[in-house]
Amino acid sequence: MDDLTILGLETSCDETAAAVVTGLPPGPGRIRSNIVFSQNEAHAPYGGVVPEIASRAHLEILDDLVEQSLSQAGITLENVDAIAATAGPGLIGGVMVGLTTAKALALATGKPLLAVNHLAGHALTARLTHGVTFPFLLLLISGGHCQILAVEGPIKFRLYGSTMDDAVGEAFDKTAKLIGLPYPGGPNVEKRAASGNPHAYALPRPLLGRGGMDFSFSGLKTAVRQLTAQREVQIDDVCASFQKAVIDILCDRTAQAMGQFRGDFPKAAAPVLVVAGGVAANRTIGESLKHLAESHRFEIRVPPPAYCTDNAAMIAWAGLERYALGGRDPLDVSPRARWPLASLDGRGQSGKDQDGA
Repeated sequence: MDDLTILGLETSCDETAAAVVTGLPPGPGRIRSNIVFSQNEAHAPYGGVVPEIASRAHLEILDDLVEQSLSQAGITLENVDAIAATAGPGLIGGVMVGLTTAKALALATGKPLLAVNHLAGHALTARLTHGVTFPFLLLLISGGHCQILAVEGPIKFRLYGSTMDDAVGEAFDKTAKLIGLPYPGGPNVEKRAASGNPHAYALPRPLLGRGGMDFSFSGLKTAVRQLTAQREVQIDDVCASFQKAVIDILCDRTAQAMGQFRGDFPKAAAPVLVVAGGVAANRTIGESLKHLAESHRFEIRVPPPAYCTDNAAMIAWAGLERYALGGRDPLDVSPRARWPLASLDGRGQSGKDQDGA
């Protein structure tokens, strides 16, 4: 099969993005363009993403980004094999903008449409960047999602554990807001933590040492609120102590998932841990997970930071993976606010909801 070329669109939250990717599974692929427009400045006064503002920004900028991405790739729409767009999960207004744009382009050009699961984009990024083969263990950590899964194929995911309350990135952002750090909170907590003492404050580690592979971060966030309400604190030390607690939770849950993965896939001689999602760009978390992987004899693959946060190259690649399997979607496919990975059936649809918000 000749290399496939896919145009991808991403509008699930507060990043507007368009990209062109070329290649074949299992990768690595060639990222010919990847343009991301950040809305941080628009949302900063509100301390978080405002859905209506995000949707309007997507609507205003997406057409220009599509033109830029095609130009940077040195092609026209005639040269792409298919058009992929995030169809969920995400903020429904933003998802509608990207998916509707992709539908219009597909209708005008006669190109196939690929309605992509945003989480599958994150999950398969390591194949785009590193050519990781199936099966692999995935730790997906972002502002809206925290789950660990076995990835058996482009549309086959086995859920091991998920958050019972806040996603890890959400906990970072809420903690930043509690202690007065500006939006976006997560990167600012990481920056301040670098100068702090991770053992300065005793913070809880929910579910640490217990069976299962689910996560919980709400109690940790509440402990930070109580700490800062009761006494004067050193912000750097709070950030470092919070981040260390998060790392301990992630490593504990991931270690248990490694044992489960080995039992489920005994023939995987060199098992791989893939860490994906925006929080995977946190260097301290990445280093800790690297040490964990080495101690459990797992290889670890973390995409470059630009491809951990939301981008369209990952959507184009996830679309390419489905297209290579014969996947196509009708022009009346619906956008979804929720769409869990563990229930994908390969037709761009899903059944039972599981941590798919």
